[in-house]
Amino acid sequence: MSRDTDSPPGIRSSRFDNLLRHDLPASLVVFLVALPLSLGIAVASGAPIAAGLIAAVVGGVVVGLIGGSPLQVSGPAAGLTVVVAATISEFGWKTACFITVLAGIMQILFGLSRIARAALAIAPVVVHAMLAGIGVTIALQQVHVLLGGTSQSTAWANLRELPNQLLNLHGDDFLIGAIVIAIMLSWKYVPGKLKVLPGPLVAVVVGTVLSLVLPGSSPERIVLNGSLFDAIGLPGLPSGDWGAVVLAALTIALIASVESLLSAVAVDKMHTGERTNFDRELVGQGAANTISGLIGGLPVTGVIVRSATNVTAGARSRASAFLHGIWILVFSVALVGLVQQIPKSALAGLLIVVGIQLVKLAHVRLARRTGDLLVYLVTILGVVFLNLLEGVIIGLALAFGLLLWRVVRVSVAATQVNGGDRWLISIDGTCTFLALPKLSAELRKVPAGAEALVEMSVDFIDHAAYEAIQDWAKQHESTGGTVEFVELGTANMAGASSGPPVRGRHRGLLDDVLRPEDESEGNNPIASGVAAFHRRNAHVVRPHLDELRDGQNPHSLFLTCADSRIVPNVITNTGPGDLFTIRNVGNLVPANGRDASMEAALVFAIEELGVDNVVVCGHSSCGAMKALVAGGPTGPGLGNWLVHARPSLDRFTPEDPVARAAAAAGFGVADQLSIVNVATQVETLQAHPVVRQAMIARGLKVSGLFFDIGTARVLEVTDGGVHEIAADHLSELTAVR
Repeated sequence: MSRDTDSPPGIRSSRFDNLLRHDLPASLVVFLVALPLSLGIAVASGAPIAAGLIAAVVGGVVVGLIGGSPLQVSGPAAGLTVVVAATISEFGWKTACFITVLAGIMQILFGLSRIARAALAIAPVVVHAMLAGIGVTIALQQVHVLLGGTSQSTAWANLRELPNQLLNLHGDDFLIGAIVIAIMLSWKYVPGKLKVLPGPLVAVVVGTVLSLVLPGSSPERIVLNGSLFDAIGLPGLPSGDWGAVVLAALTIALIASVESLLSAVAVDKMHTGERTNFDRELVGQGAANTISGLIGGLPVTGVIVRSATNVTAGARSRASAFLHGIWILVFSVALVGLVQQIPKSALAGLLIVVGIQLVKLAHVRLARRTGDLLVYLVTILGVVFLNLLEGVIIGLALAFGLLLWRVVRVSVAATQVNGGDRWLISIDGTCTFLALPKLSAELRKVPAGAEALVEMSVDFIDHAAYEAIQDWAKQHESTGGTVEFVELGTANMAGASSGPPVRGRHRGLLDDVLRPEDESEGNNPIASGVAAFHRRNAHVVRPHLDELRDGQNPHSLFLTCADSRIVPNVITNTGPGDLFTIRNVGNLVPANGRDASMEAALVFAIEELGVDNVVVCGHSSCGAMKALVAGGPTGPGLGNWLVHARPSLDRFTPEDPVARAAAAAGFGVADQLSIVNVATQVETLQAHPVVRQAMIARGLKVSGLFFDIGTARVLEVTDGGVHEIAADHLSELTAVR
């Protein structure tokens, strides 16, 4: 059964409605755009005129049916014109068709190998420059046709012959081509409903009509022998030099694949529908090229101009691309006589504009802004004056070299601090043997006996750089100087000597700070942790701590459990000097000042430090709460202390709104009690005379938090329940009323 038969009636009706209301009109617009472009590209490639129409039909029908990009439109493209023209010139038309078949088979293999996305790894600046170089080449060729002559085989020859061609221009051809250019360039300014008509079609029609009505006009016209079916023919096998044939096929396959995939990416950005399956798209493009080459058509690729027109015209599915191919087929069979009335100079004018439009100022500005302008210019010059393949290879090599230089370069600077005996050596970037000349030159600036601080912000360090730094440090210390290392980057000195160099991960740097200490890493985890702090973090916090050396001004009193898994500054994203912290088992506040330590800390924070917030923070899997749920310990020590949690345990009933909310949130019994305990301690604090006075006098806020360890989520606890903290209140703790 067909897909439509198996689909529900509503879906079938919706598809049919989209076809009539959106895809059918869009296909007609794309057909009108594609027709003159297909003819012009055939002329520019030096191929039979019908080859452009065959490729347009095959691209629309085949890729429209099985391609992976629903709204992309395929056909002969300006981006392949230069390489196809060179292929035809070297091997002849029949063998060029065989090369197209071979290129299509390669594309199918690319798609089946699921390597389509690898083609997207090519530097965009090289692709942009390649297209610009193709555009310049097309324009140089077609200027001669516009002037009534014939294009030369190379860009150098076209430039050399241009003055002579200007002296011998044919007025009729030049006038028609100039009018076509003027219409195409000015069409975007046309007001109202006329804009619905494609500019290229209007320009070619006007140029053709002028060529027929101007008195004495006899421009050279397109020659098309017979109908489209008469032009169909099998390819010819190459007579020799199979290496060159395979290279030509690979070149066409790679360029067509990259252009199709980049076009598909651009089309995906223009709509919100189904995304492109890149591997399937390559298989579709390969099938189209195989069929096109077998029946005498040009190579096919995804074309951004037609695809953008398709999306803009309102296409909703692949039916639009398929139908546009059908319309070209109908036109080519039924109205072939009209094609033969088109002057070559009209198509030359069309192609000159198309070529110029491939050189996009936005791409030039982007290349300049990103520092890739040299790559852009060198690639263009290579494509225009050498050939497309060599130009692209040179551009890729230059882009890779520039990337390598950017990635492996390192900044090294030795500066004297405040004119004293202390020197700061900053090493930032990728530190390899390539940096040794710069490294040794800067280290040599540090005078013997000076105090040196080496600040390393490196993401990679190899053994050669490590050895050079260590040797200098030993030599400097032997002269009476001192060397202190501060490692702020993701790669450290110890790693450079213990094995092959590895680029550090920023996530690894975060893990080093936050992950629990592994006791197997050293006999004394505290000592090793202090050493790591001195090596990595002390230098960062030292300026801030220096400002706090004479006093503190915290904004919050933070009461939490003594549990080792709770790190207040981490879960509140605060730093040194922000939190005045009190920790005890179960984050309890003994009533009526029965704990002198708690009382002293509370009064000092509120009256002496003037904190603005008092926060009680409980947590999941609390040992104190588990003990209470289990019946609670008795006797001295923990039993005596947990007596202060009795009000929380008494409150923990099914009727309590906080307990109900915690249960509804899916927390276990012990965690429910922990949340109720937070609400109880908040109420105890609010009843404290010092706290109450500060709340009335200066708006002190008392808040409750609950830290769910397993999910690393901090929740707000109020007298009505437990809630997520809204994004716009992350920095503000709401008072519990």
